[in-house]
Amino acid sequence: MHHHRILTQTGLALMAAALFAALLFALPAHADRIKDIASVQGVRSNQLIGYGLVVGLDGSGDQTTQTPFTVQSITAMLGQLGVNLPPGTSLQLKNVAAVMVTAVLPAFAQPGQTIDVTVSSMGNAKSLRGGTLVLTPLKGADGAVYAMAQGNLLVAGAGASSPNGSSVQINQLSVGRISAGATVERAVRTPLGQDGYIFLGLNTTDFTTTRRVVDVINSNFGEGTATAVDGRLIQVAAPSEPDRRVDFLSRVEGLEVRPADAMAKVIINARTGSVVMNQTVTIENCAIAHGNLSVVITSEPVVSQPSPFSTGGQTVQTSRDQIEIRADKGGLTMVKGVNLSEVVKALNAIGATPQDLLAILQAMKAAGALRAELEII
Repeated sequence: MHHHRILTQTGLALMAAALFAALLFALPAHADRIKDIASVQGVRSNQLIGYGLVVGLDGSGDQTTQTPFTVQSITAMLGQLGVNLPPGTSLQLKNVAAVMVTAVLPAFAQPGQTIDVTVSSMGNAKSLRGGTLVLTPLKGADGAVYAMAQGNLLVAGAGASSPNGSSVQINQLSVGRISAGATVERAVRTPLGQDGYIFLGLNTTDFTTTRRVVDVINSNFGEGTATAVDGRLIQVAAPSEPDRRVDFLSRVEGLEVRPADAMAKVIINARTGSVVMNQTVTIENCAIAHGNLSVVITSEPVVSQPSPFSTGGQTVQTSRDQIEIRADKGGLTMVKGVNLSEVVKALNAIGATPQDLLAILQAMKAAGALRAELEII
């Protein structure tokens, strides 16, 4: 009886383990919502730009002798306010700075709503801290005014200087931001599809992901609801009534799709030495020997003076140059890689710096050992 109980407990343990494994494999893979990997065509933001003046600075404004456009702007603004300056008046103002004002007009923004603006100095102002942006029209690419900006700047930096030239600065002082600093004056028409259809555009071109999005939409709303136009664009039949169409889009963008694995790619930033790889990067077996080559040039001044009490002698200064070429030892290393973790271990085994990896990865790509697209930015 005791032996039978042991077998029963063992069987239960095996069954529990099998059930746990089945549940583990039954769990869905990582999935993203459609709203995270695609957007509705036509629903987009627009860039706005304007030129204005920041006043109220504590002596840190533009040097008007070097920025004549600031003086012209002040004269024009005062003229609009009824203050007419005599011709040829020389203004030496220190509390004013010329700035560029930029903002993003979101989709469906209506007149009366507010948006954030960024204010950037375009002259030689030392700081915009404590300044106030005066009324500035913000225009779109068509030249029409879509918003008006005004308000007090918030500058995240701080700085101080002494008369002898010593100074200390934290963060940027020539760029500020005004939360809700612009009021929308004109709306941009944003149509939600046409002829009974809406179009979804994937953030990246991928035929597999496009096919999966189409299948998910059709499985939830019926066959024929979604049709793939190309590797990025999907046509979806939607209700014509605005309220029903918004409800339909809300349900569509909440559906989950498992995106296809991205194409193997290595991104190299030659300016900073950054190297980034995605999870699909693999390498073939190869051998690498890497050693740094350095050239050292030293120049030592040599002064030749004539003997004491000699006549006709002159002091001559020359230099003694020495050139030395050094080659660091680089041992031959076997590199094996199947997945990304093995690739990282293999490259770390070489002991190369990020700058060295730039040359190594290029050579591996040329040798056919790097199974990935190499993109240099």
